Amino acid sequence: MAKNKIINIKINSQEIKAKEGETILEAAYRHGIEIPSLCFHPDTPVKANCRVCVVEIKGRKDLPTACSTEACEGMEIKTESAKVKAARKMNLELIFAEHIEKCPTCPLKSTCKLLSYARKYRLKINRFKDRKSKRKTYKFANAVEIDGTQCIDCRNCIDVCAQQGVNFLTLKDRGCGIEVVPVSDGKHDCVYCGQCAVHCPVTSAQEQLHFQEVEKILKDKKDKIIVAQIAPSIRSSIGEIFNLPYGKIVTGQLVASLRALGFDYVFDVNFGADMTTIVEANELIERLGKNPTSEIRNSKFEIPMMTSCCPAWVRFVEFYYPEFIPNLTTSRSPHIHSAGIIKTYWAEKTEAEFKDIIVVSIMPCTAKKFESQRKELRIKNRNLVDFVLTTRELGFLLERNRINLAKIEPQKTDNPLGEHSGAAAIYGASGGVMESALRTACDLLNKKEFGCIDFADVRGAEGIKKANVKIGNRILKIAVANGLGNAKKLLEELKKNPKAFDYIEVMACPGGCIGGGGQPIPTTPKQRAERANALYQIDRSKKIRMAHKNPQVKKAMDWLDKNEKLKYQILHTNYKKVKKPEALKK
Repeated sequence: MAKNKIINIKINSQEIKAKEGETILEAAYRHGIEIPSLCFHPDTPVKANCRVCVVEIKGRKDLPTACSTEACEGMEIKTESAKVKAARKMNLELIFAEHIEKCPTCPLKSTCKLLSYARKYRLKINRFKDRKSKRKTYKFANAVEIDGTQCIDCRNCIDVCAQQGVNFLTLKDRGCGIEVVPVSDGKHDCVYCGQCAVHCPVTSAQEQLHFQEVEKILKDKKDKIIVAQIAPSIRSSIGEIFNLPYGKIVTGQLVASLRALGFDYVFDVNFGADMTTIVEANELIERLGKNPTSEIRNSKFEIPMMTSCCPAWVRFVEFYYPEFIPNLTTSRSPHIHSAGIIKTYWAEKTEAEFKDIIVVSIMPCTAKKFESQRKELRIKNRNLVDFVLTTRELGFLLERNRINLAKIEPQKTDNPLGEHSGAAAIYGASGGVMESALRTACDLLNKKEFGCIDFADVRGAEGIKKANVKIGNRILKIAVANGLGNAKKLLEELKKNPKAFDYIEVMACPGGCIGGGGQPIPTTPKQRAERANALYQIDRSKKIRMAHKNPQVKKAMDWLDKNEKLKYQILHTNYKKVKKPEALKK
């Protein structure tokens, strides 16, 4: 048969067109027909473990799973027949026996498939005895955890960990069944990316929750100034938790919701992203050498320069590829940059004390929890970011306090740390960090804006993007890796050919931060695309689209120029080789 041949099938008596090679589940989803499922995710191999997506096919006695059954010409399918409902109900009730309910503190509560199926099929969730009440919870640093008492054996966590090239999770026979456990051979370690969490349908894998601590300080401030700062990608993803369309931009509603929670100020991490861009662009120019046409490179740094604003990627290098540590830019990440400015520059302006300011970062990322506690990032022996909440945690915290983000009246971020360029907005999408830095480096070297705005070659969801771009009088060989599995391929290529690239961006998560480990569940390729498109829409709408032309960032950088010692502490950092696994270290 011809490739992509169109075939005709019926689902619940509705005639639809399916593509050759497409499964029943894929065809149904494409036509807006819901078939319940738990273990299926478009990012992972089909396993048909949960058997919730069983369907009835005319002419067959068994009930096959829709996720693993290919659609065929003339096939007639029923998704809600009495036979299907009975089998599905039994399967779900058995799954509940594997999943210890911890709903009151679950960040997935409002969007939980299991709960919705329990209502729809009127399940007796305690029909069967709990089988996993004695399973362990494994905590990885302060970022991610695997709670064995909630695991339903879908194995998505193991699949995505392998796809990331980390392979930290595996299966072990405990005598009473198979359990997901961390590998303990000393050769593998967690990098805290949280892809296990965002691909887990029942929050067995999840972020370590810190919302209760934040809620407590908001209710009992004790003369503290509580500041929230929102990451670039949050504004195009959190709306999904409140049933808004994928990619809906809700910056104003997000700000208003945070104020309703009790935050004193709401700033934008995009301000910090503009700072990161300036630091990174200048370092790129320095690494390439003062003369952009020269092949003589600054011996102080290594080429290619690699981005470092993704903490999971940094941890991946520190543990698995420490030989590339000198290639990482010394620039701190955006939320660390802006937190440093909040606790110094802004504190001075408002006559506040460093110690009295509590900064809470709202992030799409679980690894940011780990990053915020790194000793290398402290100033005055204090953390700059005090707490990190994921998108899911904030959504849960808002619902817990009866704040409906979808209906609240929008408000603006506080100034001066609420202003940003278009370049900052695209940090949340794969290629966005590099494009932002290229805009500034190009403008600084070319002394003109023409041709220094849109670098389309670095955009998109491809696993690896390679291109040549002109910066000044030099052609730079660049590469963007989307996901750690693809980053691993680039690093192995560099081992064979060290001069293959001049500049590399890596984001640990598929699609970049818009697909981060702390984002709403599910997070699929379609959702990631819509979220990214929204960020580029923000970029196009901004009058200022280059970081170094943000007037408020200029003022902050001028202030740092007068505080030379503090300037290096706020803008730069260093990294270390991790010799032994540290994720499970107590």
